[in-house]
Amino acid sequence: MSLFITAMLSDTLVPIQTQTPTPSVNTSAAGVIPQWLQFPGWRWVIALAVVIVGVVISRYITRLIGRPIARQFQRQSVAQTALRLVRLSIVLLTIALGASVVGLRLGDIVLSVTVFSAVLGIVLAPIAGSIVNGLFILADQPYEIGDMIELDDGRRGFVDDITIRYTKIFTLDNTFLVVPNSSIREQLVTNFSAEDERVRQTLDIAITYESDLERARELIQRAAADIDDVIEGGPDIRVGNARYPARPTVFLNSFGDDGIILRLRYWVMRPYKLPSVESDVADAVWSRFNEDTAELEFAYPHRHLVFDHTSGSLDATVETGPASSRSPSPSEVNTDVHEDRDA
Repeated sequence: MSLFITAMLSDTLVPIQTQTPTPSVNTSAAGVIPQWLQFPGWRWVIALAVVIVGVVISRYITRLIGRPIARQFQRQSVAQTALRLVRLSIVLLTIALGASVVGLRLGDIVLSVTVFSAVLGIVLAPIAGSIVNGLFILADQPYEIGDMIELDDGRRGFVDDITIRYTKIFTLDNTFLVVPNSSIREQLVTNFSAEDERVRQTLDIAITYESDLERARELIQRAAADIDDVIEGGPDIRVGNARYPARPTVFLNSFGDDGIILRLRYWVMRPYKLPSVESDVADAVWSRFNEDTAELEFAYPHRHLVFDHTSGSLDATVETGPASSRSPSPSEVNTDVHEDRDA
């Protein structure tokens, strides 16, 4: 019986001991590459070639699937982000393949990351924050590529690109502004092109109390309506649950110290040239007031200084120069006259 068991163990152990190990990537690569091409450092050259080929393939694939992906997403920024992720995945896959050719294994990479985790954490923390905020921007949709926005500091521009790390803005000063997503999410961003490009502007005009109020309101409304980029009239514009007249309207805002303050409200068709439209409206109002025959006058501060017996005394002594060249006082003049008479 013992001899039978020994024979069975010998039959099962011999195949296990004589089983050939699975060749690794390095040994398989060495078997494929001819011996005369295995010069010193040939693995690094092959790894570099694999990475280059992977980059080229990633560009070709993104161009090939660009239109189908763009049709699947309504937002251009999301489609571009999806294409970037596809391209990045291909490049990372080829880098991993090149690393295996050199001899790097997953365990070695994990060990290296563990050793440098503290340094990498400090360096990559802002980048990771921007990436997370970029995902929130893509999901919340506060703005889209092509929208005109304004930041907290007053800078305006058009959104040129949205990535998971930053937002690129083409400013009205013909410059590029790259804002990290972690920074732009903490700001108040005004979107002029979100759904309706029409923007309401205001202009305060002060007229004197002696001016014809109704005539002034009529002239201001006509002046604003004559500008090409200003909405002349039409159906009321709805903002939320409220409705506002589309034509220029003038309201009596307040009674100031120097005159009556009239507030002009008008709608601009497109927000892309707001300073130019504001200047045109102000010029038109100025021209209307100057050409009209009615008694209309812009108000400005007037100050009258009145002195009476309650105002006290005023010292009006004037010195014309140094003490040697100053004019003689009346007492000195009288003294000189008496001396001349005595002589």
